[in-house]
Amino acid sequence: MAIGVKYSSLLSLAVVLIAYWFRSPDSSVLDDRLDTVLSSLLRAERKVGMNSVSRPRVAIGFGGCVDIIVDGVALLNKIGVKPSDQPLHHDYIENAEQLAQSFAFFFPPGAASERFVVNDTLFSELVEASRELPGNRWSIGGNAPVMASRMALEGCDVLLGGSFSTDFTDILSQRITVAGNTLDEPDIHLILEYPTGATWGPYTSRRANRYIVHSDDHNPYLDSMEQFQEQLKSFKPDLLVVGGLQMMDSFPFKHGERESLLKNLARMLSSASPQTTVHFEMASFVDEGLMLDLLQFVLPHADSLGMNEQELPNLLSLFRGSNLTVLSDPNPRVATVLDQMRELYRLVNQHHQDAGTGRPLTRLHVHTLAFQAIIVKRGSQWKNTMAAMAKASLTANRHVCGSADIDLSKARLIMDESFSTSRSEGSQRIPLQESRPVSCWHEDDYEICVAPVLVCTEVYQTAGGGDNISAAGLVLQV
Repeated sequence: MAIGVKYSSLLSLAVVLIAYWFRSPDSSVLDDRLDTVLSSLLRAERKVGMNSVSRPRVAIGFGGCVDIIVDGVALLNKIGVKPSDQPLHHDYIENAEQLAQSFAFFFPPGAASERFVVNDTLFSELVEASRELPGNRWSIGGNAPVMASRMALEGCDVLLGGSFSTDFTDILSQRITVAGNTLDEPDIHLILEYPTGATWGPYTSRRANRYIVHSDDHNPYLDSMEQFQEQLKSFKPDLLVVGGLQMMDSFPFKHGERESLLKNLARMLSSASPQTTVHFEMASFVDEGLMLDLLQFVLPHADSLGMNEQELPNLLSLFRGSNLTVLSDPNPRVATVLDQMRELYRLVNQHHQDAGTGRPLTRLHVHTLAFQAIIVKRGSQWKNTMAAMAKASLTANRHVCGSADIDLSKARLIMDESFSTSRSEGSQRIPLQESRPVSCWHEDDYEICVAPVLVCTEVYQTAGGGDNISAAGLVLQV
C-alpha cells in the first residue's frame, strides 16, 4: 500500500513538473511582455509632470446625476423582463417590451448605449428594484462631474456647470467649484452593467459594457448655463469642456426649445477667449435632428473632439449625409478606426472652411477597448501627445478595474501585435514595441499616435470609462 501511495505521489509530482516545464515559458514570456508594456507606459506618463504653481484651469459643463450601478441581467430578471426574441433599436423606451428588445439589441455585441425612458411608472419600478438588488453601488454620474472629478484628481482646478443637491456637491473634490442651482433631489440614472460572457436567455455578451436608462427632466435644459457663463469670465479657463448633451436626445421638448438652448450654448462658446481651447465630448446619440443641431451649433466652436468606437462612425455618417449608425463593430481594427478618423478630421475642417466661422478642429481622440488613437495638428496648442495617450491608456485600466495601481494578473493585451496604418493597399504596418508601446508618426499636417490598452479582465465598472479616459488625456495636453 505504501509503495502504491509513494508511486502515486511521484507520478503526480512528475505530471506537475512536466506541465510547468511546457507551460512556463509561454506564461513567462506573456508576463514579461505585459510588464514591459506597463513600465513603458508609466515611464511615458511620468515624462510630463503637473505644474503645482500654475495648475491647468478647466471649465466643464453640463449637468450631472447620481448613478445607481447594478448587474443588468439581475435587474431585468428581478422585475420580470424576459429576453426578447426580437432584438430591436428604439430611440427611447416606452414600455417593458421595448426595454427587452433594446437590451437584446446592444447586449450581445457588448455595445454601450443610453436611452431615455418616457414611462415614469416603468422607470420608478426599475429604480426601486435597483435599490433592493444586492451589490448595488451609488456614484457620481454624468459626463461633466465625472470628467471634473478625474481632472481634479490629476491636479487641475475645475469650474463645474450643473445643478446638484447639497449631498452631491459635498462629496466633490475641493478643487471643484460648482456653478448652478441647488436641487432638493438629484436625478437618478441606472447603469445596467454586464461582464464579458454574461448570459441573458439565448444571448451572451461579447465584451463587458453597460446599458444606461434615465428619465432625467433637469439636465436636458442646461439650466446651469447662465451661472456657468457668468463665472467663466473671472475663472479664465485654459480649457472649456462641453459634455452631457445626450440628455437632450429624444427628450420631449416644446417646439423650438432645444434649438433656443443650443443657440445660447453657441453664443457662450463663440465668446470664449482664443487662448481657451474647447473640447466637445461625444456620447450615444440616436436623434438625427439633435445631431444636426450639434453640427450647426456646437462642433464649429470645438478645437477638440472625444468619442468611442461607436460614436465615431455615427458622427461620420452624419457628415457623409447618410443615416446615423446606431450599432457598429465594438472591437474595430486599428486601420479601420484610423481611416474613419482621417475622414472625420478632413470633413469637419472642410465644413469649417466652407462656413468661414468658428474654430478649426486640431485634436481628435478616439478610445476603444483595445487601444487609444489620436490625431493632433502639428503646430497647434496641444502638447505632450505621446504622454497623453499613455495616460489615457493607463486610465482605462485604472477606472475599469477600480484601482489606481495596475495589477497585471487582471490585465491583457487584445490589440494586434502589429497594425496597418490604413486599410488602403500598400499601407505601412507598425509592430507593437513593448519598450515603446505608444506609436507616433506624421501625416499631412498632423501627428497620429496609437497606444495599446492593458484591458481589465476583472471589471469593477465600465460606466464613466470614456469620460475618465478623455479627461486624463486632455490633462497633459492643456
